[in-house]
Amino acid sequence: MKPAIDPNFEPSYLKLHKSGELKKRAEELWKIMEKCALCPRNCGVNRLKGQIGFCRAPGTKLIISSYFPHFGEEKGLVGRGGSGTIFLTHCNLKCVFCQNWEISHLGKGYEITIEKLADIMLELQNMGCHNINFVTPTHYSPHILKAIDISAGKGLRLPIVYNTSGWEKVEILKFFDGVVDIYLPDFKYWDPKMSKKYSQGAESYPEITKKAILEMHRQVGVAKPAKDGIIYRGLIIRHLVMPNNVSGSESILTWIAENLPKDTYVNIMPQYTPYYKAFDYPEIARRVTPEEYKKVVKKARELGLTNLDVRIYFSFD
Repeated sequence: MKPAIDPNFEPSYLKLHKSGELKKRAEELWKIMEKCALCPRNCGVNRLKGQIGFCRAPGTKLIISSYFPHFGEEKGLVGRGGSGTIFLTHCNLKCVFCQNWEISHLGKGYEITIEKLADIMLELQNMGCHNINFVTPTHYSPHILKAIDISAGKGLRLPIVYNTSGWEKVEILKFFDGVVDIYLPDFKYWDPKMSKKYSQGAESYPEITKKAILEMHRQVGVAKPAKDGIIYRGLIIRHLVMPNNVSGSESILTWIAENLPKDTYVNIMPQYTPYYKAFDYPEIARRVTPEEYKKVVKKARELGLTNLDVRIYFSFD
């Protein structure tokens, strides 16, 4: 089956695969696990010998939870065939309100080989998906590069989506320059006190995420749909509005407006729901009100941001 994409589209990773650069990068990134520094935690454990760091990823083993055509992502990613989403287990952030806590905290899933991951990408392509969407990829980034290299040699032609919390090291992101077509980071918190409190001591989250997003934009630019309505390249920023302004929404939007093009794709999300341990924190133990959400959207529009993804079921005055 032909890929469900524009036949003239060529993913950027193909040239790197053909030149051998992709394989070289994958091997270099793999070596970093010897004293693991793939994420800002910088655990330093030897994953090549099976040691386990903060994320709880089991050494060099690769564990996924599920994969399928996902129709709940942004419109430009979903199209008619869905986003070919692969849910990877474990996480380096471990937010107390995580809706997927059984996957991210407990690592619920099953072990596969890198070769099987490559085959899964091709299977999703044959299903008619418009892209390959890696969810929470950071701690498995070496495995992903190796699998993309294998898949590219077997006919993979879909755009690669790097779906992340945003808490990424710039030096690791550079391994994906020319590999990832679409970056899909969260920008969760503005205040380091909030990220420290709700994401297991990740006080550096705001500062590191700002640098990561700027690097992502440098690599792929602004995300805009093509004539067929599908997004093939670019940066999509997700921001989850949280109760009591825990996320610092207006400050985050101001930073985006001042540091990125005004047509940067920003998905302002109202669906926060208290999951997992959120009820241990009264200030986040409820859903966002329509008033809280509308205030954030109003601010985004006042800042001149023009490429907003907002929820129309919250009526606006």
